[in-house]
Amino acid sequence: MDTNPLPPSVPEPTSPTTTDSAPLAASAPSLAADARRESPFRDIFVGPDGLYAGTRWLIYLALGGIVLLIEGALMHFAHPHAGGPVWWSMVTEAGLMLAAILPGFVMAQIEGRPFGDFGLPARGAFRRNFWVGALWGIASLTVLMLVLRAAGAFTFGSLDLHGGRIVKFALYYAVYFLLTGFFEEFLLRGYSQWVLTQGMHFWPAAALLSVSFGALHGSNPGEAKIGLVAAVAIGFFFCLTLWRTGDLWWAVGFHMSWDWGESYLYSVPDSGTMAPGHLLNSSFHGPAWLTGGSVGPEGSYLVFVVLAALWVLFERVYPEVKYQG
Repeated sequence: MDTNPLPPSVPEPTSPTTTDSAPLAASAPSLAADARRESPFRDIFVGPDGLYAGTRWLIYLALGGIVLLIEGALMHFAHPHAGGPVWWSMVTEAGLMLAAILPGFVMAQIEGRPFGDFGLPARGAFRRNFWVGALWGIASLTVLMLVLRAAGAFTFGSLDLHGGRIVKFALYYAVYFLLTGFFEEFLLRGYSQWVLTQGMHFWPAAALLSVSFGALHGSNPGEAKIGLVAAVAIGFFFCLTLWRTGDLWWAVGFHMSWDWGESYLYSVPDSGTMAPGHLLNSSFHGPAWLTGGSVGPEGSYLVFVVLAALWVLFERVYPEVKYQG
């Protein structure tokens, strides 16, 4: 359709067909209306600029579900019986990580953007942000455990591992919790955070996904309400690290070392789960509000003091907003 009008000096030609042109022009809106009537759910998922952000997020989650179903069938074929050796749990964790990350590559094609825009740019892989985050994670957990020790609520106990098993399980859990970090960070603060930011801005999306992060831990054995609230708060802190560093590498490093410190180094429950092959025969003493009880340190009221201190310190060390979502 030519949208350029004739110049003022040139009179518009008259034609006997002009009386018929109005019905033809009017037919286009009626066809669009018919199309809308034929697809009553179209306006729910598609806007004037294409698929809504929420629609794209649902596609991402659906793709992740498909990957999980395929992996579940393959894993059942390879290992049909429940339980199994310790290393099998790492296979399961690797499957969860792939279910979160592989759909991200598909969505990158749909979005027409590099995969790295969703929080894991290759240029930052295991560089400074990752190792600084890992240092902050183990240091902050150590401060919490030392405070509990000073309060008489925690004792380190004796070694539970000896010889080569010390190194073996230290490396095993480092890799295991690296996979956990990739899975949980990308699932809830990678593509999900990026696409929902398009529809509701960064911090509302961060709040929604942090609540989802807490809910994700609800199925853990030994978890409690205070632990779920702490998981929400930790998730919100991780959103701050994404906002200020521009990617997920800092959060992945922190996530890995914090979980490694709980499960292996200090040998305490991690979000309600006690891992086999831990280093120490450590123990808690005192009320659950202080020690965290079956939840572990994340169920202690002191974890909120640690998180508040981390938030203030992080804002001072990283004052610039670098997120490009």
